[in-house]
Amino acid sequence: MRRIFSGLWSEIIRQLSLWAFPAFAFLALSAPSLRAQAPQKLTLHEVLERANRQNLDLASARLRRAVSEAGIRIARQRPNPTVTFGALRDLPHEDLLLDQPLELGGQRGRRIELARRQVSLTDAEYSALERQVRRSVRVAYYAVALARGVTAYQTRQLDLAKRLQEIAQARFEAGDVPQLEVLQANLVLARAETDLNISRQQELVALSQLNALLNERAETEWELATPIEEPPGVFTMDELIARAEQSNAELQRLGQELRVEEAHRLLLQAERFPKVTAEAGTDLNARTQGDPGKGFSVGLRGQLAVEVPIFSRNQGEIAQSRAATRLLESEAAATRRAVAGRSQSAYLNFAARRRQVEQYRDKLLPAGRQLADLAEESYRSGKAGILTVLDARRNAQQLEREYLENLFTLHEAFAELEESVGAPLD
Repeated sequence: MRRIFSGLWSEIIRQLSLWAFPAFAFLALSAPSLRAQAPQKLTLHEVLERANRQNLDLASARLRRAVSEAGIRIARQRPNPTVTFGALRDLPHEDLLLDQPLELGGQRGRRIELARRQVSLTDAEYSALERQVRRSVRVAYYAVALARGVTAYQTRQLDLAKRLQEIAQARFEAGDVPQLEVLQANLVLARAETDLNISRQQELVALSQLNALLNERAETEWELATPIEEPPGVFTMDELIARAEQSNAELQRLGQELRVEEAHRLLLQAERFPKVTAEAGTDLNARTQGDPGKGFSVGLRGQLAVEVPIFSRNQGEIAQSRAATRLLESEAAATRRAVAGRSQSAYLNFAARRRQVEQYRDKLLPAGRQLADLAEESYRSGKAGILTVLDARRNAQQLEREYLENLFTLHEAFAELEESVGAPLD
């Protein structure tokens, strides 16, 4: 008997080992992948930095700057010399010449300065695009937060609908209410389940839009560490308008265009200096056949060719550049006034949204929740009908939904204000 139990126990141990090893191996191999699938926790600041590194539009703009920087190398190039060799029947029979155009009057330096100003203009355009991407990422970040807030809210509403349905069913079974109230509670429960499914799909859509801006896979999950309830900073209108005049992307671009046009005009003025070409070479084989003592075998020669600026001295181009400068100055003045107006309007909109959120948070939401709780307690005790509970719950739900939407609108208004100012405000 002992031998039988011993053999049976050995067989059990062997079978367990056969099953345990693959199980442990599977867990060991799948543990890293499970950890890799865990959502990464990101604050708004970290998301903005990630977008600055990975956004495809910004990456293309950075490559465009490299193209502009190559223009500086082009501007630094000097004109190539020209080598000419001639063979004639006359004397001298051969000649070898080297022509070298000379850039005088600071033309090369002005051309390099113009290329540098054009790089600065590219930087201003990149800064404008960076502000646009920052605004889009901020809005997308809080859109995900809003969608998840709505999903959590719909989950709570589903729990409340289940509890209300249980109360109605218990009261119907006790004979206190008609079956109509049970049907109404079932309808509310079905609607809550449908709304929850819709909000989950909207959450996926918002997440995919954020991932598109971050150049991540559409299904990549993020844990948002900055809550939507966290309010943006507080600023005065005068401070924002002053910062907008210094940092606004449109004003920066117009300022750079003015400097580019100025460098272009200085280059045109430098090109009015006469163009000079230096020529050096040698004449070969200038001896006559009848008298070899006359003539020469090798003779040096040199000359200067100077363009005479009589008809064309860049008069039209310089006049056009001055007209373009006046146009840009006028546009800059109009844009400066428009930027101040937009910044003021964005600030007033942001301040109004902030007050609206505070009203919902401090007054409307507590009152709506208290009314809904009292109506549910009254229905539980038989002092009110189900329509009273449904109406109170509907009002409370509407207030909570509006509160979430107002929070998102507040952050959207802050993003618009930040873009109009042209500098980070948080």
